[in-house]
Amino acid sequence: MQNESCDNKRREVLREALVLALGSGAFGTLNAHEPKQTQNKGQIMTRFDRGLAQLQAIDGEAGQKVIDSLANIAPDLGRFIIEFAFGDIYTRGELNLQECELITLSSLLTAGGCEPQLEVHINAALNVGIAPEKVIETFMQCIPYIGFPRVLNAVFVAKKVFGERNLDINKA
Repeated sequence: MQNESCDNKRREVLREALVLALGSGAFGTLNAHEPKQTQNKGQIMTRFDRGLAQLQAIDGEAGQKVIDSLANIAPDLGRFIIEFAFGDIYTRGELNLQECELITLSSLLTAGGCEPQLEVHINAALNVGIAPEKVIETFMQCIPYIGFPRVLNAVFVAKKVFGERNLDINKA
């Protein structure tokens, strides 16, 4: 019991030091349990609200399926995806949604082994108006930096997505 009290005191001292060092505004955004609120047409929106709206606008049903698939095993992971990735990052405003998706596609391609996530984000890229040819060209741009195997994997995922959406980009 005494160790727990000591640990709690250390945590509080560390928090106070971080607040002083970073400023309370910056530190506040690090606390996932403390909703960051913004105004939207007179309505207060939390990080979760903003993130869920972005997830639905970008990924639609596929994004919701990812979140739903986490509900029984890692619901907090789903909440982190909504709040942080979509509520904080995608809503920053400096990049438009097409630019965000091209960067996401490039990052997933580069990481490798992310084919399920690539599938979701290729659909998202199409949802925000990126032409299929531009998706393929984005992958092609990565060949000199990461090589053929990862680019081939991404292209085959794109081929699957394009087929499911009845998109034909064959110009021949």
